[in-house]
Amino acid sequence: MRALLADKGYDGDAFRAEVSQRGTKPVIPNKSNRVVRHRFDRRAYKGRNVIERSFCRLKDFRRIATRYDKLARNFFAAVQLAALVAYWIN
Repeated sequence: MRALLADKGYDGDAFRAEVSQRGTKPVIPNKSNRVVRHRFDRRAYKGRNVIERSFCRLKDFRRIATRYDKLARNFFAAVQLAALVAYWIN
């Protein structure tokens, strides 16, 4: 089954219903002021943090954050180089 990992900003009943109707399981934590609590998979939600940290690390490179390249293939090559450098250093 597919899952949609989102943050608390997407914790709305209409959004959850739309996602469920499309056959996807919403993995969204509850807002603090929510009356009716929904269960969500905490383990799957933790995986979202890894993806966000990866994007933040790539955005440390100015060329990636501002997208200077006009062509998609050149931008993709720059992203690959930035990822190589970012994770090789670590």
